[in-house]
Amino acid sequence: MRALLVVNPKATTTSSRTRDVLTHALRSDLKLDVAHTEYRGHARDLAREAAADGTVDLVVALGGDGTVNEVVNGLLANGLSERVPRLAVVPGGSTNVFARALGLPNDPVEATGALLDALEQRRERAIGLGKAMTEGLEDRWFTFTAGLGFDAGVVGRVEQQRKAGRRSTHALYVNQALRHYVTEREHRRSGPVTLEMHGQEPVPGLVLAIVSNTSPWTFLGNRPVLPSPSASFDTDLDVFGITRMTAFGTARTVRQILRSHAPTDEASQPSGPSGKHVVSYHDVRHFTLVSQEPAPFQVDGDHLGDRSRVSFTGVRRALRVIV
Repeated sequence: MRALLVVNPKATTTSSRTRDVLTHALRSDLKLDVAHTEYRGHARDLAREAAADGTVDLVVALGGDGTVNEVVNGLLANGLSERVPRLAVVPGGSTNVFARALGLPNDPVEATGALLDALEQRRERAIGLGKAMTEGLEDRWFTFTAGLGFDAGVVGRVEQQRKAGRRSTHALYVNQALRHYVTEREHRRSGPVTLEMHGQEPVPGLVLAIVSNTSPWTFLGNRPVLPSPSASFDTDLDVFGITRMTAFGTARTVRQILRSHAPTDEASQPSGPSGKHVVSYHDVRHFTLVSQEPAPFQVDGDHLGDRSRVSFTGVRRALRVIV
């Protein structure tokens, strides 16, 4: 099997020595080419070239969720096709939501062992993805989440801190979320975002709108965060929103999100957040988020600026992943 390993040398949790060991291990089973990313969007370019080449069977992303997102967008740059190489992931970021949602170990060495075992056993699965479409940007695939409003504003704040030299940690996200809550007083009681779905009345006043392609939405250390516990790679998209963020109500919703759990079988019911100001929809194929004014927009933890209108589509069985 011919494979391309796309390595983010700035990945948070891997050293150059670790990356060399992982590369050597993969080369024992694969005809492997290795490429290191040099700029934002480079992983997408490398994956697009691999998909266009026609002889690459597998692209392995070694990095965090941002690297994985770029690789996915490169693989699908020319649309869905049976000829698109399979995807494999070796987690190297601070959170690694996509890899962990697939059930992979969070440790890169253990994940490499799991990958080699999956290749030997020919284990793979077809997963659904989300697609976000907005004016001024190319259509963007996402693997686990997108958001418009408050949560994307927090992501933007974290990116600013990282550019200033801060290390990406869970504590940094919590700190910036609290700071954003304090400074965004104008929109906490009546948000600017409206959810539009065909055949239903619009839902206005959203302070935040989180779109999930799977669950968890993210992690705080080892604790999963589950605003949409029924979201799955096998269904379309879930939407979670809040129309008012008072101190008491927000604290209650956060507790519910941290205590939520996914259904354990087809007969059981998920335990997700609920309440007067909570909006929740499961397994929705098409919808649009419209903001009265440009609002922060993020995809898989990547801040993409402020947008006024974003349309979303769930696409089932979009990509084959080695698991």
